[in-house]
Formats: sequence, C-alpha cells, structure tokens
Amino acid sequence: MKIKHNYIALGAIILLLAGCEKDLPRYNDFQAYSFSSVDENGGNWKTILVSGGDQIAVPEPEAVTSNTYQAELTALKTASSDLTLDQKDAISYWTNNPFLRWNEIAQELVAKYNLIPGPNADGTYTLPNPQNPGATPNFPFAHPPYAVRALAYLSVASFDGLITAWHYKYAYQRPQPSDVDPSIVTAYEANGLPSYPSDAAVIARVSRDILTKMFPLEADYLAQKEEEHLASLQWAGMHVASDIEAGVDIGDQIAKIALDRAATDGMSKAQCPKPVSDSIQAAAFARFGWKWDNIEIPARPVGLTPLFSKVRLWNVPNVEAIRPVAPPTPGSAEYEEDVKLLKYYADNMNPEWRAIANFWQDGLGTYTPPGHWNRISIDYAVKYALNPLRTARLFAYLNMAMMDAGIGCWDAKYYYHYPRPINQIPNFKTIAGTPNFPSYTSGHSVFSAAAAEVLTYLFPQENDLFRNWALEAAISRVYGGIHWSFDAKVGTKEGIDAANYSLERARADGAD
Repeated sequence: MKIKHNYIALGAIILLLAGCEKDLPRYNDFQAYSFSSVDENGGNWKTILVSGGDQIAVPEPEAVTSNTYQAELTALKTASSDLTLDQKDAISYWTNNPFLRWNEIAQELVAKYNLIPGPNADGTYTLPNPQNPGATPNFPFAHPPYAVRALAYLSVASFDGLITAWHYKYAYQRPQPSDVDPSIVTAYEANGLPSYPSDAAVIARVSRDILTKMFPLEADYLAQKEEEHLASLQWAGMHVASDIEAGVDIGDQIAKIALDRAATDGMSKAQCPKPVSDSIQAAAFARFGWKWDNIEIPARPVGLTPLFSKVRLWNVPNVEAIRPVAPPTPGSAEYEEDVKLLKYYADNMNPEWRAIANFWQDGLGTYTPPGHWNRISIDYAVKYALNPLRTARLFAYLNMAMMDAGIGCWDAKYYYHYPRPINQIPNFKTIAGTPNFPSYTSGHSVFSAAAAEVLTYLFPQENDLFRNWALEAAISRVYGGIHWSFDAKVGTKEGIDAANYSLERARADGAD
C-alpha cells in the first residue's frame, strides 16, 4: 500500500509539511537465513547488567571424543530423525535467530493486555493488582510505559546473556554437532559459530523468565513455548543436550539479575494514589497557572502513571537532563497559532491525514508505539542478516532509548501538566480518542524519535527513512486532534536527546 505522507520540519515554528511517497512500514514473515557476520569478538563487548561476559561462570564442556558427548550425539541423531509435521513446523517457526520470535511473542502479549480498566457499576475504578493478577481487571494493563519497560528488560537481558554465551563459545571452541559427525543433517545451514553454550537456549530461558514476570497469567503458555523452542534445537540437529543446558543456565542467571533490577526500579509506584496525583496537579497549577483535567465520564481519579518519571533510567543521567522548555502560555500568540492549526486540520480532514492518524494510532488492543517500532525493527534485522547477538544489541539499545525517552516524556507531562486541545478549544473533537494523561510532550513523538535515532545509527544505509517515519508518527497525533503541534515538535527533540545517551553507550561497547 502506498500513500503520500507528510513530515514535521523540526526547526519550524509550526509543523511544515512536504509530501513524499514511501511504503508504509509493515511486518513481513521471515525464515532462517545466513548471518552477515558472526562477531567472533562479541564475548568482549561491554555488557549492561553484568560486569562482563565472564561474570557468569560456565564450566568447560566435555571433549567431543568423550563417551558422554558421544552419547549426546547419538541422542541428537535420534531426536532429529523421522520428524513429525509439527516438529518440522516448530523448526521453521523458531529459525536460527529466535530472539525475533520471542520479541514477537512479547508484542502479542502487550497487545493482549493493552486494555484499559473500565469503570465499575458505581462509577469507581479498580486497578489491576500484581498480587492477584487473575482478578478483574487482569494484571497488567500493558499501556505504553509498561510495554516499553517489558521490552527493555527482555532485550537487555538477552543482550547480556548472548555476550556471555559468545564469550564461552570462543573460549571453549566446541564444534557444532554436524562438524563432529557429518552424517547429522541440520535444518539450518552452518553459521560458523561454536556450539557450546547454545545461544538459542539462552534466549529461550531469558524470554520465558522475563515475560512470565511481566505477564504472570501467561506462565503456562510461555513455558510451553520455551519447551517447544528448546526441543526444536535438537529436532533441527543444532545442539546436543549439554549445549542447551549451559545456555539455559546462563539464561536463568541473567534473568534473575534483570528481574532483581526491575523489582526495585520504581515501576510498582508509578500509578500513585489520588492524593499524590492531586498534589502533582496542584504544584503544576501553582507553578504555571494551568492544569490538565480528565474529561472522561466517569472521570478516573488518577491519570496514567504520574510517577513513571521516577522509574530508574538506563542511560540518561536524570530526567532534568532532557526536560524540555515550558510550552506556550494559553492565550499567547504561539498558542493561538496552534489553535488555528488544530481547527484547520479538524475542519479539512481528508483521507490522507486520517490514514496517517490511524496507522500510527497504536491504541488499546495494539502493541503500543514502542511495540510498533520493535515490529519495524524485525524487518531490518532480517534485511541486514544480523546474527542473534547483534540482533539483541539492536533491540537492547532501541528499547533502552525508548524507555528513557518515555520516562522523560512522563516527567514533562506531569511537571507541566499541560491541558490537551480538547480541554481548551470549545466544541473541539478528536478522531482518535483522548488519552488519560497530560498533553505536553507527545509520547508518540518521543518514543518514535528515540527509536528512529537508534535505527538510523545502526542502519546508516537507510539514510533518513526512520527519521521521516518518526516525524510522520509525531504529526499523526496532531492530525488526530490529540496533541498540539508543539507537543509533537518538542517531543521529537526530547526523544532525540534521550536516544543520544544510549547511542553514546553503544559507540563505546566494542561492537563497531
């Protein structure tokens, strides 16, 4: 599908538009592929959660001439012969870069749980309870801050786990089973990586552990997916049992370290009580003379995660480092120009603007804006044939940048507490709902700009493709009537500023 798109001119006083045709970003299925590199030095890259690739001890494997290994080899031959159709389908599904599949699973769970809790019969609201996730409403409500945090922990733990696996692969240099016994036919072509420990097993266990914590009602489903994934490694003829066991052990230890961080990162307090929320609103009103009010009927007593700004950052030193300048004062010339712009879009809505607003909506029941950028990134990991380690690096920096940017965005939202257009413009209507939190800055703009900076750095061959998509995502919220143009313009800069801290770390991690 092709439509003409418009982009934000970041340096303009208002949003300037210039038409340009391109294909909409979309997800395409993929199969196993040859890696463009294997990154033999990947075990020396700088980690994020642990002190290095050797922090977790992995014992030296048995020699391939040992009776123990030979028995494992015999078992592998049996497991990889006379496969059923279901086993062959599993091999095809998981591919030789299974991080992408687990990322898809995470996106699907975000979409499944991205359902805002509705009001009770008496007009009150009940929040999801992590201590009783099966109660009504179910835990979690996978809104954008929750989604980006889940994706960040999944990606960062996977990255550190694979650096660890790479360290021991090249320390021990155990050959792949098919190199030891050429009679073994593998489902995936040889990639040149040493076999022990299994990188795929690391990913399987990290993913199961992280996602089970984030989505506790899916524990059985995730256990089944891990069981199938690990079994497929033998059905595919890729790994003997001890390769897999060593990878699972790495995954267990890395996931525990990641979840220990998550337990104390402040997210459990992000959805604060009403008195705290009221005090945040009052402080903003005293500071600036304006405040955002929820116009739902019945109104929720508290906006969405007012204290997400207090959650632990990955690479940005503090939220003040990326806090934007104050938005225009209502009634000022700049503000009135924006009122005119919003009314113009509303009065002249056309199919093109509506299509852009709908495409980037990423609202309830979807994988959210951070998930949208993860979905886009899958295509480019495949297009450039990234190996699993380099794939995990991509998603680790992508999601750290978006999470840091989101934390900064929520700081701006509740520090400035700026009203939305629908609060200010009489009889104004949106075409995309009204989120339950203040307007300035735009979360879509912040998440998208951060993601685009990381993708542009990692895939410079694509020139300004990702940045143009980010600008389109930003203006989509203005077309939808949800945001002021300065929410989008300043939010874009805020996302770029946040991403630069993650990119500073990326440039020094040893991978380039």
